Amino acid sequence: MHHKLPVLLLPEKSDPEFEVLATAWLKTGAEVRRLGKYWIKDPELEGRAIAIYGNQPFAFVLAQIYGTTLIAPDDELILRLNESWTKRLLSVKQKKDLQITDFPIFIKPLVPKMFAAKVFQSLDEFTLFTQGIAGQEEMLTSTIIDDITAEVRCFIKDGALKELAFYEGSGDTEAATDFINDFLHNNNGKLPAVVVVDIAFSGSTGWFILEFNACWGAGLNGCDAGKILDCISGATINA
Repeated sequence: MHHKLPVLLLPEKSDPEFEVLATAWLKTGAEVRRLGKYWIKDPELEGRAIAIYGNQPFAFVLAQIYGTTLIAPDDELILRLNESWTKRLLSVKQKKDLQITDFPIFIKPLVPKMFAAKVFQSLDEFTLFTQGIAGQEEMLTSTIIDDITAEVRCFIKDGALKELAFYEGSGDTEAATDFINDFLHNNNGKLPAVVVVDIAFSGSTGWFILEFNACWGAGLNGCDAGKILDCISGATINA
């Protein structure tokens, strides 16, 4: 049972996941607004409780216009985890500090969408791929686990699992559930109030924490929208 949900603000462009979420939202009797020129303040929304869901530019602009705060995991949250949960070596480095001997390596920009996160085989490949990006830019680097057979999206609220779904590969749902619940039990208080935790399975390491994402921007990836409405709602804090 959901408390009364705020008005859900979605981008106007059609997207299958937006449709699924909007349908589940409307079923609770709450309102959904699809915004075209979202950067123009809608006087009808003034003073009303809202929930934002969409890409980062959309979400950041709306949060600023309507005076809300978006909850997101900080970039270095995963670095603070014990390696028993991440099963790989993670660090933050400036672009200029990457060495030939670091490769092959997975690299993700700390500024979202600056470039596509991926495994780079060599320093030359990385330099070519990121030309134009300043040497001082910080990157999250990770040693590679190359035998991943499954990836699972988990929506979390107040330290409890609300819903999960396999979005890459397949595997044992019960084992995935046990792993994420064990992680939540052992890391109580370290996570934001609402967060998406992606976990993965590898034949060599078993289950491990892959990454964290914000509920206001993460795709549903097969999760039941009806079970995660409070996660989406909780990711926007109204003044």
